[in-house]
Amino acid sequence: MKLSQVLKRKNPYLFKAKYVLTAEQIIRGIVDAHISSNEETIFGDWLEGLAIFINEKVYGGKKSGITGIDLEFDNDGIRYIITIKSGPNWGNSSQIAKMVADFKTAKKALRTSNSKLNITAVNGCCYGRDNKPDKGDYYKYCGQKFWEFVSGDKELYTEIIEPLGHKAREKNDDFMKSYSQMINKFTKEFANEYCDKDGSIDWKKLVEFISSADGKEK
Repeated sequence: MKLSQVLKRKNPYLFKAKYVLTAEQIIRGIVDAHISSNEETIFGDWLEGLAIFINEKVYGGKKSGITGIDLEFDNDGIRYIITIKSGPNWGNSSQIAKMVADFKTAKKALRTSNSKLNITAVNGCCYGRDNKPDKGDYYKYCGQKFWEFVSGDKELYTEIIEPLGHKAREKNDDFMKSYSQMINKFTKEFANEYCDKDGSIDWKKLVEFISSADGKEK
């Protein structure tokens, strides 16, 4: 992370409206938001990989090479094509429409080589629940139903939680050390660049850096 790059994407008026008074408050807000966003992406990718790995061992499934499809496997005469998301509330209407379009394109591609192939599309979500799985164009399986669907094990959704804590405390200690160093480094940099001699935030200078039409990239 570089402070100047992250600041360019932030709303300075929001900081002022929330009555933010210290450089550290701004820095913690920026860093925490960045970390949270990356955690969701990284861990979501990891859970997707875990689901594919388990399905491969149980049903012989594979990571799909079709655009928009994460997993393919056969069971009881049905070819399942699955798009995997972290949780149930992952997208807006246009994103869901794109997923449905990807499902239709995938079905068409698969039937090119086998016109009689029975294909079912599934949106799998690693956590949460959806009590109305039949969405017409596809099925939506969340949480317990998703993990049972890819593994055949009804209890897998609770069994995978325990191994996730392996060495978590040691890793968290390393993280907190790096996190604290980053907060201190950025706070010092922000204070030097955007605080007056009396320690107050120079809001005019901050807004100019983020929004000035003739501002220079750093």
